[in-house]
Amino acid sequence: MASQSHTGRGWTGASRRSREQALATVGRAGFMARGVIYVLVGYLALRIAFGDGGDQADRQGALQQIASRPFGTALLWLLAAGLAGMAVWRGVQAAVPGAESRKAGSRLMNAGRAVFYAFVCWGTAAYAAGSGGSGNSDSSSKDWTANVLKLPAGRWLTGVAGCALIVVGAVIAVRAAQRRFLRKMETGRMGPKVRTAVAASGVAGGVARGAVYSAAGVFVLLAAIRYDPGSAKGMDDTLRSFDRTAAGPWLLVVVAAGLVLYGCFSFASARWRRL
Repeated sequence: MASQSHTGRGWTGASRRSREQALATVGRAGFMARGVIYVLVGYLALRIAFGDGGDQADRQGALQQIASRPFGTALLWLLAAGLAGMAVWRGVQAAVPGAESRKAGSRLMNAGRAVFYAFVCWGTAAYAAGSGGSGNSDSSSKDWTANVLKLPAGRWLTGVAGCALIVVGAVIAVRAAQRRFLRKMETGRMGPKVRTAVAASGVAGGVARGAVYSAAGVFVLLAAIRYDPGSAKGMDDTLRSFDRTAAGPWLLVVVAAGLVLYGCFSFASARWRRL
């Protein structure tokens, strides 16, 4: 009986390890998919900065870039599968308390991320299936803002959403500058040069990503103040707005390069993040 009990515990332990390995695998696939999207969006933004602004610098533009390549449809389905993996991994993080998600706030954020990546996965799969996806980020942002402004207290709700985006962007940038992401990385497995490169890409990429979020929030807030949904901007228009500042295209170059680096950091996370 003791031998059978020991064997049962062994099977239970092996089953648990198998589940953890499977979950880690889908999570790493998700980080790879996220990296592909950010590298392509950053690349498209760089093209805008250097005068070739024909393509959208957003997720839809990234999908168009992939679709135009050989075996593009197959690559899109692989990307959708990776995004599904990220949604599943974030969902489990929200549902099952772990080292990174013991607090209610962390679990709530992971639940929101799971919903977001599920939506992105659906849009990518729809595009791969030939339906064209959900449209570009700019029209979607304007449509969403217009619908909210029609609601009772819609102006206040839109203003709150804009302020929330500004705060989220600031938090992302500050945490990146503090290099808090290194706490989640297996830095002991990295050589000194690799660790420096990962830290630099995480800082630059996180600050650029935070800047885009905050800038988009400013435009949503302006839409509330002006009661004009046309003032809201998606990622493409937000990035183009950096090109129209006093700094000229160079500010957009810096932000776009940061987004490419964030994609590279996502690839590093796929390899060295604790999952």
